[in-house]
Amino acid sequence: MTDILQILLISNNQDVCNVVHTALACHDYRVMCVSSSRDAIQVLNRGVRAEYVLIDATSQQNEQMVEPRLLQMVKRERFCILSDEDNDMGQSFASEWSITTVLTRSRIQQDLVNLLRRQLPTEMSDHCKHSAASQDYHLEELSNGRFFLAGTPVMMQLYREIRVLAPIDIPVLILGESGVGKEIVAMLLHKYHTRSENPFLNINCAALPTELLESELFGYEAGAFTGAMKAKPGKFELANNGTLLLDEIGEMSPQMQAKLLHVMQDGSFCRLGGRSSTQVNVRVLAATNIDMQTAIAEKRFREDLYYRLNTLTLTIPPLRERKEEIPLLIEELNCRGVSGVDQPVVLSDRLIMAAMEYHWPGNLRELRNFVIRTLILRDQESAYAYLRAKTQGQSASPTASSTAELVESKSTYPPGMKSAISEVKNQTEIRMLQDALSASGWNRRKAAMNLNISYRSLLYKIQQHGLSA
Repeated sequence: MTDILQILLISNNQDVCNVVHTALACHDYRVMCVSSSRDAIQVLNRGVRAEYVLIDATSQQNEQMVEPRLLQMVKRERFCILSDEDNDMGQSFASEWSITTVLTRSRIQQDLVNLLRRQLPTEMSDHCKHSAASQDYHLEELSNGRFFLAGTPVMMQLYREIRVLAPIDIPVLILGESGVGKEIVAMLLHKYHTRSENPFLNINCAALPTELLESELFGYEAGAFTGAMKAKPGKFELANNGTLLLDEIGEMSPQMQAKLLHVMQDGSFCRLGGRSSTQVNVRVLAATNIDMQTAIAEKRFREDLYYRLNTLTLTIPPLRERKEEIPLLIEELNCRGVSGVDQPVVLSDRLIMAAMEYHWPGNLRELRNFVIRTLILRDQESAYAYLRAKTQGQSASPTASSTAELVESKSTYPPGMKSAISEVKNQTEIRMLQDALSASGWNRRKAAMNLNISYRSLLYKIQQHGLSA
């Protein structure tokens, strides 16, 4: 599956990514921002084709921005350098790598648009502007084949917050439902930490009993308990000068919470069975899916530890609140494939729309498992039937959140007013869809562009309202 970009931007500066996205968004050009040339190589290896590769030479790590392998994958004339007017770094960087096009940030919109219009064939530009994947998004490669993807305003804002918090050496509390990607956010915080070359370790506090969790965190000396034949360092020692993620910290016992608070206050602890204290410098990240305020009120979580952990807090929205990312995530997981499966599957629009209708209570973990099953079984009809059955089940059994919304709506509006407002909204949306589809001769890609929505969203709305030519 080939995906076409006009610009593949290499920059680890979020402000630069925002500038380029803003400059090209109004012209319907597609932009993907990655933080390094290694990430760019991985994107290109998955079948993505970039018309131009724009390298941000204003980054402090510009000497690492280009790898010889990347220069072999894209023609030299398709590389551009982005620089500041008062900085000759861009010109020297371009000379070093024999790149002829250097753009300045103050004229980025005009220069990039002129470059694309002059160089790209009209038919190729039209194809890309009407592509089903026309939505801009940010993709960040992480270790072990994992990745962070932001394709909605709320996730782009989360990414900006991560980049601001990452270099600051203080604890961060990560909140979100199960499977929403809290570990991914922790990995991203470590990637941009000042000591990112040092270890990143994690431990699931809910998976171990208190005694075993204590030995895993703090280690033990030989003879500390039956079977302790030799001394073993704990996670805090192994993560010294690095990052330690305490996953599901809301499930930690009160005894362990007290010991953790002591470590976070002075950075010292004793191994089990030990007599001397060990001093460490570890950045602690904590993640949980429980309501911390409720846990504090019920005395299940120490208030003093909570305030020690939540100096900074990041909240990850569930997948049902950012459904526009579902097609992007499915395509990304599909392209990455699964061990033992040779080729990705060309997934039907009907299956993608069914995925967007489902609430995904298991969030990214459930979505990943669904894509893997579809890739292995290669039976899209069964996959579609599975999603439809799940969607009908969630409609028949409203969730607590939907029940809360119903209660709120009843208390806010008089009887019948809520349904009247909803009906007016639906009729207005239907009329706008019909007008755009009629004006384009039912060319759905053109209609999506005229409505300023993604092609996937248009297909979803057509099915939702039962529209036909």
